[in-house]
Amino acid sequence: MFFGSLGTSSWMIILVIILVLENLRYYFMVPGALLNLVLSIPGVLIAITFHEYAHAWMADKIGDDTARRQGRLSLNPLKHMDPVGIAMLLFAGFGWGRPVEVNPNNFNRTISIRKGNALVSFAGPAMNFILAIVFSIIYGLYIALSGMFQFTVVGDTIKTIIAFIISMNVGLGVFNLIPLPPLDGSKILTAFLPTNARNWVESHERILYFIFIIIWITPLASWIISPIMNLINTGLINLITWIVSLII
Repeated sequence: MFFGSLGTSSWMIILVIILVLENLRYYFMVPGALLNLVLSIPGVLIAITFHEYAHAWMADKIGDDTARRQGRLSLNPLKHMDPVGIAMLLFAGFGWGRPVEVNPNNFNRTISIRKGNALVSFAGPAMNFILAIVFSIIYGLYIALSGMFQFTVVGDTIKTIIAFIISMNVGLGVFNLIPLPPLDGSKILTAFLPTNARNWVESHERILYFIFIIIWITPLASWIISPIMNLINTGLINLITWIVSLII
């Protein structure tokens, strides 16, 4: 069983190539767009690395050492990168990493396989939201304490990188909570469904996966995810900045 990724297939590679080509004109024509793309790279690496690490860490904690044996219990970005998923996160704002392999049969006997799968699945998005909160605090402190430095070229660059780290983590967390296979949200959802509903979902997994693919390759994904991302991202930064301003 794999967590945290769609995997990479030839049709996904073709779609990403099309997406990149469509955006090349934008990045070269719009002033600052290419620079922003470069500045978003740290956010992509942090979001994906910690997301996949969280899957591996949780699986290891509840008894499955598969990820540990495969070297995935690591914060080395090279252990977790999927080129297609990275490209999607850079150009579309949501993506994935290399899947973490989990063997539910190794879970502790005190926990059911269904509950264990849900915990491992939830660990990835939860980590992204924790990081978004942590970096929002850093952002708020930076705004409050950096004075005029934040308005210099270097200061503004630092502020932009932190903002991208926040948005990338929010994007990856929200995207993976969509309750459709093969995303984390589907495994979390099935853990709470009644037996009949769970059986229906599992027996119709291919159809649900097909529905997800349609959403993913059409503007529906952006229409669904972007408003949620923007709401969380803006709200989080504004809230933390306001709290920091009251304290300092």
